[in-house]
Amino acid sequence: MKKSLLLLLCCIGCAFGSWAQNATLTGRITDEDNVPLFKIPVEETGTDNVAFTDSSGQYSISIPAGKKISFRIAFLGFEPEAFSVKATEGAALTRDIVMKRYYNNMLGEVEVKDNQTRHEAGNVVVNLENVDLNPGPVGGVEGLLKTLVGSNNELTSQYTVRGGNFDENLVYVNDFEIYRPFLVRSGQQEGLSFVNSDLTAGVNFSVGGFQSKYGDKMSSVLDVTYKRPKKFAGSVMLSLLGLQAHVEGATRNKKLTYLLGVRQKSNQYLLQSQPTKGQYNPSFTDIQGLINYRFSDRWELELIGNYARNRFSFQPEESVAAFGFVNEAYKLRTVFQGNERDQFDSRFAGLSLSFRPTKKSKIKLLASGFQTNEHETYDIYGEYAFYALEADLGKPDFGQEKYSLGTGVIHDFARNYLTANVGTVALRGTHDLDKHYLLWGLDATYVNVEDKLLEWQRRDSAGFSQPFDTSAIRMAKTYRANNDLDYTRFSAFLQDNILLSDIMTLTVGVRANYTALNKELIISPRVQYSLKPKWNRDVVFRLSTGLYAQPPFYREMRDMEGNLNTELKAQKSYHAAAGLDYNFKMWGNRPFKVTAEVYYKQLWDLVPYEYDNVRIRYYANNNGKGYAYGGEVRLFGDLVKDAESWVSVGYLKTDNAILDPATGTYSQYFPRPTDQRVNFGMFFSDYLPRNKNFKMFLNLMYATGLPFSPPDKGLDPAYQLRIPDYKRVDIGFSALLIDGTKKNRPAFSFFSAFKSVWLSAEVFNLLGIQNTLSYQWIQDYTSNRLYAVPNRLTARLINVKLAAKF
Repeated sequence: MKKSLLLLLCCIGCAFGSWAQNATLTGRITDEDNVPLFKIPVEETGTDNVAFTDSSGQYSISIPAGKKISFRIAFLGFEPEAFSVKATEGAALTRDIVMKRYYNNMLGEVEVKDNQTRHEAGNVVVNLENVDLNPGPVGGVEGLLKTLVGSNNELTSQYTVRGGNFDENLVYVNDFEIYRPFLVRSGQQEGLSFVNSDLTAGVNFSVGGFQSKYGDKMSSVLDVTYKRPKKFAGSVMLSLLGLQAHVEGATRNKKLTYLLGVRQKSNQYLLQSQPTKGQYNPSFTDIQGLINYRFSDRWELELIGNYARNRFSFQPEESVAAFGFVNEAYKLRTVFQGNERDQFDSRFAGLSLSFRPTKKSKIKLLASGFQTNEHETYDIYGEYAFYALEADLGKPDFGQEKYSLGTGVIHDFARNYLTANVGTVALRGTHDLDKHYLLWGLDATYVNVEDKLLEWQRRDSAGFSQPFDTSAIRMAKTYRANNDLDYTRFSAFLQDNILLSDIMTLTVGVRANYTALNKELIISPRVQYSLKPKWNRDVVFRLSTGLYAQPPFYREMRDMEGNLNTELKAQKSYHAAAGLDYNFKMWGNRPFKVTAEVYYKQLWDLVPYEYDNVRIRYYANNNGKGYAYGGEVRLFGDLVKDAESWVSVGYLKTDNAILDPATGTYSQYFPRPTDQRVNFGMFFSDYLPRNKNFKMFLNLMYATGLPFSPPDKGLDPAYQLRIPDYKRVDIGFSALLIDGTKKNRPAFSFFSAFKSVWLSAEVFNLLGIQNTLSYQWIQDYTSNRLYAVPNRLTARLINVKLAAKF
């Protein structure tokens, strides 16, 4: 009996001793308006110990006693917070946290009672953590987006979403709408996109069904938030494709913050792998700055500026293209004279003034200006010889030139000059009414364009110009125009984000747009609904529907000959989408997310167009109608522990029909130029099992081929063909040379100022696949048969990159 009692007392003592070795940390997490934040993770650094806040913002977590414990709180839309505590045995500590929002104010991330982005239809998760180490020729934010939505050209930062072309996408930076050059026709000329990943804090990417607060386009919204720094920091990245650097900082009282980024890119190394050999001299420079000053809790001023200087010089020498099939192969050899010189200079400046009359209201005045000066000049004379190749495997001259199919000349000439000015004044407002969050806005935009177009192509085969005319020399193509355009556009929106209950939200809104040029008024209502059932599983269901219109910009108004149609109406569409967002954990408590969505679009008053490399050339008539439908499934998570990866699979079908003005009837439906049926993208990261300082990053993309057609047959359903499927793999290996988190570094070391230094070796197009971008059409002189000669994209290349942060 005594032994049993003694044993019981020992067990009780051990239990109390074990309990006494722990302590409890509690607290409340709110935003800057003292609104409690729900399901915010409070994570003990380096462990699986985590607690989540309840609906009142309260959390409680058990921690070890007697040692210093570090915590990190990170949540989408807020600046990360970190703190440390040290507790004695059995102590109960309290730590309240106020989370600070990123100050772009997208004026829509307003439902602070839950993770708002999960309730918005069409939103795609974009994690910027490894953006600098992501392998690929484009890089940056757009490089990540193209993995998620699909692409068929690694030389451009342009992307297409759900059957829409790049002109149908909206891009915002800190609430300012961003424009791009007009005349760029190829990825070689394109240069840098506006979005600077070094300055970026967050990305909100909606691929359809977006809210009324966003502008009047038909496909997607890329809403970028630039950083609000707390202290001095910076970064430098060098590679064989160029360099980029940035600095950021804040004054001691945090009222003044600044960002400054510089980028220099040269694709010369990349373009050397193209089939057309010659002297490539591209030079693209971009300088961006952002200054933010908070006068008080009520008043805030922000200034953003950008200057982009793009130069492209090209002197082609020779190209050799072999194509066809095993039993029917051809070769085109071209020798060039002449050169191309292009310059695209753009400037952008934006000023915003924010005022908070109360803690639950905000008014923001914005003014911005964009100017672009563009020169496209080339005079290139190419003499070609066209051969049939020996296709008999049994003959010794297999693959050699068998006989000539023709010789000829293609002479391309252009002197194109364009100047455009876009000025915008806007007013935004938000009002938090507890279960209602109202947003409204007014915009006035002035557009001025001066365009001088002179462009022609002469073709000669066997001494005869094409098309052949016995009485005159005729050009294959001739464009000549002098266009001056001035007009003003007005828009307004009203939106209400309604918290129906703790599981349901409803967003209703309407946009109005009036263009003075064609005197067209457009009303676009939009609705989104989300449901988060009280299940054990963390699932959000989403529905969205609405009308979307795209008033014509200058590019849509100019037809194939360069003539303007100022009576052109807006393209219009109806969207319906349904999807879900599911967060879960598996494989040792690793976080994962699955998003899935199906959609349908009805399109009318379409303006048909064709692709000229990356330039979109419109027919400038509202004589099209069409549809698009499909679905997407994306998985995000740690396929390898502590190494995020994602997989995206999408299906799309989009067709259009063209109105015949003579008969008043529509043609049969045929694929639109963006009808890319299947897209598969994968980003995968891994590291050595015993050393996380050595990592691997892999980008894999597959997309079925896009439609194309012979010259002057773009709107004929009988002549629709398909480019071969696009397949590409880029891989990168990175080594962490300097780790700023190590505590045993000498304080006097020169490298102590660096947070991290990474050295990367990348292999572009690892499998060496010859992807086709477009076709050049050649006619032989014996049968007048047209041959489609493929224009290939880049071959396999190795890139070296050094990225440092301080």
